[in-house]
Amino acid sequence: MARQCEICGKGVQMGNRIETRGKAKYLGGVGTKITGITRRKFVPNLQRVHVTTPEGENKSMRVCVQCIRSGAIRKTVKTKPFDVSGVK
Repeated sequence: MARQCEICGKGVQMGNRIETRGKAKYLGGVGTKITGITRRKFVPNLQRVHVTTPEGENKSMRVCVQCIRSGAIRKTVKTKPFDVSGVK
């Protein structure tokens, strides 16, 4: 559960890092060659945010930025909203 979003479950994915050398053909070279392929990790952009759950409780969660931007969570309100209904 360490590097995983608590909302959507997005976690670490494995991939390749490709090392190339040479000059591209469109620049007048003979083309680029792959000189090495090593494994790498794609780590999600997780942020620790204070969230209000649907039950009404406030808690801290590790959530990916995609869930924050899409509105999948509701951040807690730190101060009471300003009320203008009683003011004349």
